[in-house]
Amino acid sequence: MNTTVQVIDLNFQNTKESIGSFLINTSKGPILIESGPESTYETLARGIENAGYKTSDIYAVLLTHIHFDHAGAAWKFAQQGAKIYVHEIGLPHLANPEKLWNSAAMIYGDDMNRLWGKMEPIAEDRLIATNDGDMIDFDDVQFKVIYTPGHAIHHNAYQLNDLIFTGDVAGCKIENGPVVPPCPPPDINIELWKQSLQKLRDAKPNYLYLTHFAKHENPLQLLDDLEKELDSWADFIKPFYDDKTPTEEIIPKFMKFTSDAFKLKGLTNEEIQVYEYANPSWMSVNGLLRYWKLKEQGRI
Repeated sequence: MNTTVQVIDLNFQNTKESIGSFLINTSKGPILIESGPESTYETLARGIENAGYKTSDIYAVLLTHIHFDHAGAAWKFAQQGAKIYVHEIGLPHLANPEKLWNSAAMIYGDDMNRLWGKMEPIAEDRLIATNDGDMIDFDDVQFKVIYTPGHAIHHNAYQLNDLIFTGDVAGCKIENGPVVPPCPPPDINIELWKQSLQKLRDAKPNYLYLTHFAKHENPLQLLDDLEKELDSWADFIKPFYDDKTPTEEIIPKFMKFTSDAFKLKGLTNEEIQVYEYANPSWMSVNGLLRYWKLKEQGRI
């Protein structure tokens, strides 16, 4: 079955191809994969209208995970009647987002509203928990849930025929640039992430749809490249962790490390900036330091 996927560029921070949402029509009504942050809701609404629908027509939203760049606007659609599908571990944080919001505010501070907008609770009767192997049935369109932790403990990918919508588990790859792993705290687990990559390989997709950004062919090559990059990033951070180097000293070194790698691939400064909007380097420093700490403590 050939199902049309419409990519809606959310123009996050007035930049193209940083965050996307995916619109698919079903016999139940149009559904979205990812809502993006509330700060880009108006852009998403225009994309929905340009496709011939109203925001109130959206029947369901499938969220890969609850990070703001993927799920921050889901409550807007729930208030208009949409069902919100999310992994069972993430569901309580959408019903009561105060802890999630306060945790992020410790990182982003005064930039919270500018970057992410608002986040309001979603009524529990609008939330549907999903887990590995579940089938989400919209009559003529069915998605298989693939539980894919590693980037986040509450992360799902969604398979539709030969397509998989990967959220962040398949990394960020913008146009012909390299694929890189988003590694924010607190859930980074390299071992689980590699297991999740193998689950994606085993599903034998022909195409991957990345939230950052859009459709990519050659999925096996992309996943192999991402696994190598995961190791590269983690190995770069490990000596600094061992030496107890202050985080503020590691961040510029890591940003140079990633920038130099991008430039070797031929990316311009403007293209590198798009990657930074999609996947801020400084966040990965914090996530990977926490990974090494938990690993040293035997907690992962």
